[in-house]
Amino acid sequence: MQITLMNKEHIDGVYEIEKDCFAIPWSRKAFEQELENKLAIYVVAVENGKVVGYGGMWHVVTEGHITNIAVHRAYRRRGIGDAIVKSLLEIAEQKEMIGLTLEVRKSNEAAQSLYRSNGFILEGIRPEYYEDNKEDALIMWRYLMDEEDIVR
Repeated sequence: MQITLMNKEHIDGVYEIEKDCFAIPWSRKAFEQELENKLAIYVVAVENGKVVGYGGMWHVVTEGHITNIAVHRAYRRRGIGDAIVKSLLEIAEQKEMIGLTLEVRKSNEAAQSLYRSNGFILEGIRPEYYEDNKEDALIMWRYLMDEEDIVR
């Protein structure tokens, strides 16, 4: 398995995973637009020429906001999600971001465990964040710099 930056050739595979994994999936056009978005950074996990997972974030000023991470159902529990998160963290460190944030469904314990294992901590709750069922989102952060290292 290889982690690489997403390009146009990956869109079909990413979109198939997106539709399968999320109650309110992004459109194919949204991913095409992300390739043009100067703030967006997306990676894909590819195995034997097939996209088996992907993740993305927006680099906004000094912070990263993880937009989505998903792994094809047939390839889960093999460390692919962890590799994607680690890849995004590495990119964030290279770009000298002070930290990464994300929202995750309160019921998605598997994702929360993945994020916690990568140093993310719970920082807040967005009540009724998800439109499909009004579920709360947990706001998690992974800080990449100590407070004294951050220039204000």
